[in-house]
Amino acid sequence: MSRKDDYYNRAKQQGYRSRAAYKLKQLDDLENLIEGGDTVVDLGAAPGGWTQVAAEKVGPKGTVIAVDLQRIKSFEESYDDRIETVRGDMTQDRTRERVLEIAGDEVDCVVSDMAPNMSGEYSLDQARSLHLARMAFETALDLLGAGGNFAVKVFEGPDVDDLRADIGEEFQYVRATSPKASRKESSEIYLLGKGRLTAPLEEGEELEVEIVDVGSEGDGIASVEGFRLFVPGTEAGETVTVRVEDVKPHFGFAQRLERG
Repeated sequence: MSRKDDYYNRAKQQGYRSRAAYKLKQLDDLENLIEGGDTVVDLGAAPGGWTQVAAEKVGPKGTVIAVDLQRIKSFEESYDDRIETVRGDMTQDRTRERVLEIAGDEVDCVVSDMAPNMSGEYSLDQARSLHLARMAFETALDLLGAGGNFAVKVFEGPDVDDLRADIGEEFQYVRATSPKASRKESSEIYLLGKGRLTAPLEEGEELEVEIVDVGSEGDGIASVEGFRLFVPGTEAGETVTVRVEDVKPHFGFAQRLERG
C-alpha cells in the first residue's frame, strides 16, 4: 500500500476530512505549535482537516477560527463548541475584524495550508504559492500575540529563503521541514515560526529608564521588560527620560530628553 493510500485511508477511518490532517499532527509533534486553551486561526481551512486537528489540540477551553473563501461545512458536535468558521478573504479588513472579534484579544497560533489553483506551470504555481505564504505571514503578524506560533506551506523555489529570513526576524527562531504525510513527489515545505517577538514599547512613547550597560558603538542600553533599548549619549548607571524613536522586533532606539 502506498503512503498516499495509507494516509487517505487513515483519514477516512479516523474521521478527518482530508489526509492533510496528518501534516499538522506531525508539524505539531515536531514543534509543539498548539497547546490546550489556545486560540488558533486556520487560514485556507476548507475542507477542515487542519481545523479538526487544531480543535483536538486546543481542547474544550480553546478556540479555532477557520477562515476560507469557500463555505466550510459544519463540524460534528464534539468540535462545534470550539470551532468558529468565517467565510471571507483575510486580506480584507472586514474579515480580519471578524476574526479579531471572535478571538477577543490576541491569537496564539496561525496556521496556513493554502495552495494556489494549479496551472501545471511550476514557476507560476511556485510564485503564487509564495504570494499566499506572504499573505499568511502578514496576517500572522497582525494577529499573533507575544510568543505566538506560525506555520505556513510554500512550494520550494526562488525567494523562499527570503521569506524564511523575514519570518526569522519576527520570531525567536524559524525552521523549514517536510512532514512525512506530504506526498513524495510534492515540492511543498512548511516554514515554522516559534515565539512571536513583540516590543513592549511604541514609537513616540516617553518613559524613564535606567541605563544598565553600554554597547559596542558607545550607546547606553536600557532594558524594558527584557527588551533592549539603545540610548545615545548616556552612560551605565544613569536614570534618564527618553522618547522612543524606532522599534524593531529585537531592540529599539530612543532619544534622551533634556529636562530643564
